[in-house]
Amino acid sequence: MMMVVCIRSLGLTGKPPPQIRKPKPKPKPKPKPKPTPKPPPKPPPRPPSKCGYRSSNLCFENELLATSYGVIQKFKKLIKPDENGKRYTKTWNGPNVCKYKGFNCDVRPDVKKKAVAAVDFNGAKLSGINGSLPLHDFIDGLTDLAIFHANSNNFTGTVPFIGTSKIKYLYELDLSNNKITDDFPMEVLRATQLTFLDIRFNRIKGVVPATVFKLDLDVLFINNNNFRQRLPENLGDTPALYITFANNKFTGRIPPSIGKAKNLLEVLFLNNELTGCLPYEIGYLQNATVFDVGMNKLTGPIPHSFGCLKKMEQLNLAGNEFYGEVPEIVCRLSNLQNLSLSSNYFTQVGPACRDLVMKKKLNVKNNCILDLPEQRSKADCAMFFSRKLICDRKESFKWIPCMAGKNGFHSNSTEESEKKESTGSGFSSPSATTYGVLKPHRL
Repeated sequence: MMMVVCIRSLGLTGKPPPQIRKPKPKPKPKPKPKPTPKPPPKPPPRPPSKCGYRSSNLCFENELLATSYGVIQKFKKLIKPDENGKRYTKTWNGPNVCKYKGFNCDVRPDVKKKAVAAVDFNGAKLSGINGSLPLHDFIDGLTDLAIFHANSNNFTGTVPFIGTSKIKYLYELDLSNNKITDDFPMEVLRATQLTFLDIRFNRIKGVVPATVFKLDLDVLFINNNNFRQRLPENLGDTPALYITFANNKFTGRIPPSIGKAKNLLEVLFLNNELTGCLPYEIGYLQNATVFDVGMNKLTGPIPHSFGCLKKMEQLNLAGNEFYGEVPEIVCRLSNLQNLSLSSNYFTQVGPACRDLVMKKKLNVKNNCILDLPEQRSKADCAMFFSRKLICDRKESFKWIPCMAGKNGFHSNSTEESEKKESTGSGFSSPSATTYGVLKPHRL
């Protein structure tokens, strides 16, 4: 018994000992899933492509700019590559014609697209390679133009077709101080939107057509050319504010129709070959500040209607054959800064005029006024007055349309009222726009 117990206790029963199970390992915790990376931010939206039109392997915003590019590149080949030329043409590369020197863009109103709207070559002094720099195929190729300014260059030849049917919006044309030749550029008559026409200082000859005074112009500068003709009788049809006929060879009289040009502020006829007497209708130009007929062959008395030129600042009748008494009513014009009557045959000046002489606002040198210094010789005056002096409509010289008394003629009562009116405001500063264009270069 004891043995059995011991054997059992020692595990010697013959049965295999119970198998001891190893504890199951604890399951490893599942790794946390890696966070999903955020997608990269979306790139900003691309601006809409400005390549609205492709031409010559270049990308343009629209077909209008592409067309202008071709015209400009063709013109560029004609320009002499000197210092003046390179200063402009070195920027004429690439499709952005709006940044080319001398060119400006704007939105064309009818199609709402950007286009070359202005050319500004003022003072550029551009020349052609062979001495020829034509306007043809340049200005008429830029059909979106509103403004073409080319003062002081060397453009040659004639003006191409620039009518409104082709260049719809052209309203300013400045070809002054170039080498434009031949007759008056008739093509401008078809540019019916023009308000500014400047062709002074060229080599244009022949006749200024009467129809130019039908254009709706504010400015007409044709001085310093070779025009040789009578002034058109319809001169007064012009709506212009400023006109310069100076330094040509215009002949004949100043037409009475000038009195209808009510908008005129300044008009220069100086240094031509005008003859005849001044029409009293000039007195209707009641907005005029400058009237200059100096250095012509005009004659007769000064019409009393000039006393209606209330805004007149510069009045030049020097270097003609005017005679008689200088009307006091003219010397009392309150805004008058300069009244030049030198080198005529005036015989008398009254107190108001003498006052202007003292103030150095009236020049009557080289006339026939006996008691004033620096006058013509008696022999010179006698010879002049021995001639037969004729003026049509002699009665009109006393007519004062702005102060009409009985029968519309000047009277003592109107003279007194003019004296009272003229004693107040004194003299204002002159503002002569047109005298500036007697110089070739635009400032």
